[in-house]
Parts: sequence; structure tokens; C-alpha cells
Amino acid sequence: MIEASKGDRTEETVPAIAVTRLTKRYGSTTAVDDLTFEIAPGTIAGFLGPNGAGKTTTFRMLVGLAAPTSGEALVLGRPYASLSDPIHHVGAMLEVSGYHPARTARSHLRMLARGAGVAEQRVDELLGLVELERAADRAVGGFSTGMRQRLGLAAALLGDPDLLILDEPANGLDPKGIRWLRSFLQTMVHEQHKTVFVSSHVLAEVAQMVDEVVIIDRGRFVVQGPVEDVVSRMGRLVVVRSPQADLLAGVLVREGATIVETQGDRIVVSGVEMESIGRLAAGLGATLFELRHEGSSLEETFLALTAGEDER
Repeated sequence: MIEASKGDRTEETVPAIAVTRLTKRYGSTTAVDDLTFEIAPGTIAGFLGPNGAGKTTTFRMLVGLAAPTSGEALVLGRPYASLSDPIHHVGAMLEVSGYHPARTARSHLRMLARGAGVAEQRVDELLGLVELERAADRAVGGFSTGMRQRLGLAAALLGDPDLLILDEPANGLDPKGIRWLRSFLQTMVHEQHKTVFVSSHVLAEVAQMVDEVVIIDRGRFVVQGPVEDVVSRMGRLVVVRSPQADLLAGVLVREGATIVETQGDRIVVSGVEMESIGRLAAGLGATLFELRHEGSSLEETFLALTAGEDER
């Protein structure tokens, strides 16, 4: 059970993350727009949205690196700035930078540990945990992006926090590394009872990793729920192949359908019944080479839910 404070134990369980009507403006640009959602403790949740959707800005407000224009962003029931000894409550990895290129991985973590009052023995434990023990005494400047991601994860874990906030931790990892990350985070949540809030563009991997997703677009809330529930809300997708695919797509959009994918003479459509597509094609005199149902995936659902005007 995650509680509001380790130093002031209560029996009351609070959300690991609670965002309420959160808004952030930079001049005339609204990066986050009246956003509300909660993440329950003991959950691994995916935070999804196109580039520029407001994910990193939301993360920054959660860990006190940016002040909301309005609304509230709470971690473990409190604003991050009010947590006592926050490194033991929340660990964050928002970008793979801040390393001196000549410093070794071990010395980098030791420096962070001293500053946070964490025992140095934790450094060797973490280097083993993220599988960097063989590179521990190499200069970080020679690390690959994937190795720096592992080092950033180790830094986020220094204080053995209840909550991890990770922005694109799979960037730079090869397929083996992505599988390792999935297993690592699932173990932390389901065996060590921590909470993970993670963003990623690797949607096929997210679908296998998380308990639920929060999808935002252009700073606004779109949907939240278990992957299966979010995907099922889209209903069945329809695959259409026609030499008049562009014409059909335009008519279907005007009828309220969403074009999930287009490729040559093939379009994938949601929000419309297959029979209706057949009738529309007949009315247009369009030839159909293929018309069939297809199960939707998280990626297809994401593309459909975030389709529309250009990203900021």
C-alpha cells in the first residue's frame, strides 16, 4: 500500500498520482489543457500521446520542475515540493543528460548518492540491477543511448522510491533491452508493490507491459483504462481495398468515420459498419477489392483516438 508519507504513516491509501484540472501555458501556447486523471498505487501505467501532446510537461509538473498555470498535480497525495526526503518517495527519469562525459557510471551514481544521503553500497547494488556492472568504471561519454538509459534508471532508483516516473525509458534500447525493461518494471510493480508511470512510443511493447494506459492529445485527456478496454471501445476495424480508396476515405470521414491507416489502395477504418461502407461504395460506383473486419491493436486505437488537427 502506498501512503501519503513514509514519515507520517496512516491507514489511508491515496492515489499514487492525482492530476486535477491541470493546465500549463507558455505564452500563447497551451501545453497541458485542463487535464484530470488518477493512477492507483501498485500499478504500471502507460502515458501515451503524439509528440507535443504534453506528456513531458505533465511529468515536469508532477516532479516540481514546472509550476502549473492552474490545477493540481499530486504525487502520493501531496505536491512534490512538500514531500520530505523526496528521493525516497519518487524517482524520475525525464531525460538522458546531466552526465559529465569523463565521469564513470559508478562515480556518477556515487556523487548522486552522497548528495541525497544514500549509502554508497546502494550504488553497486543498482549497477548490478540495471546490468551495468561490467561498464561501471567506463566513462559515460562512451556509453550508447541504451546504456545511458539504464544509468538514468539506476539514478531514479537510488532512494528505493515508491513511485517511478519514466519518460521514454525504452529509447535507444535494442529488442533484448526492451524485453529486459518490461520484465524489470513489471517485477518492481507486481512483486515489490511499487507504482510506475511510463511514457513510450513503442506501443506494441506498452500493450504487453502496462496494466492501463492514459492517452492525451494536444494537452487534453482522451481516454484511460486497461489496454483491452481502451481497444474494445474502438469496436472492430474495417479493412477496405479499392482503386478509389482516396475518394472512399473522404466520404467516410464526412460520414463520421476515422481513417486509422492508409496505404496505397488499402484503408483501415473505425467508427463505421462494414455494411455501410459497402452501400457508400455502391452509391459512388467504387470498386471494392476487399472489405472485411479486423481486430484492432493498441497502436491502431491510439492512431484513431489521436487523429485530427496537426500536433503542436
